[in-house]
Amino acid sequence: MKFSLIIPTINEADNIQACLSALQSLRRDCELIVVDGGSKDNTVVLAKGLADQILNSPQGRAKQMNVGAQHAHGDILLFLHADTFLPGNALALIDRNIDSTRQWGRFDIQLEGRYVMLKVIAQLMNWRSRLTGIATGDQVIFVTKEAFAAAGQFPDIALMEDIALCSKLLKQTPPLCLKAKVRSSGRRWEAFGIYKTILLMWSLRLRYWLGTDPRHLSALYRVGKFWLH
Repeated sequence: MKFSLIIPTINEADNIQACLSALQSLRRDCELIVVDGGSKDNTVVLAKGLADQILNSPQGRAKQMNVGAQHAHGDILLFLHADTFLPGNALALIDRNIDSTRQWGRFDIQLEGRYVMLKVIAQLMNWRSRLTGIATGDQVIFVTKEAFAAAGQFPDIALMEDIALCSKLLKQTPPLCLKAKVRSSGRRWEAFGIYKTILLMWSLRLRYWLGTDPRHLSALYRVGKFWLH
């Protein structure tokens, strides 16, 4: 098996069938692994028959993705959110471009929703990622199993696990920044407000770099607030 696609879930009944159905044509070359963190809805039931493995894990995106990686048979791991869709030629692009000088990478992103500003946000995310070499989970991080193991997997932290992993992977090779776009939901931006979410995400990143406990940052992220009272 060349690829293993790992999808962490928690209460994704509204999205999981569409997510997995879009991936069925890849199953000859890619195993699909759903790692559920204790959903209270029908996520696991709806995923049955559409994935090669459905695993249970303690809740936490980093924990769940690490469990998926531990059970993966592929040489290249992809970490996909349940509300994100790959371009049709995603695996071919990775296969064609990944090598010893680029052992990991990510895609450009397109945020979907009713606000035009989401297009601007997505473009800024793509530019920032290219400039810094740091990817977000929404951009579908992919990495060779060897490089992932050398990086020590995702750090077991409550938030910013994607940034922490990329920082470690950068010490091995630069990222492969693919211009092909994954489509991801802008639901968080729309739910909490476009400009408020922009400021919140920058605030969380800054506080992370300043050493704030990721558990506190995760609590803020979940409720879309700058402070907890």
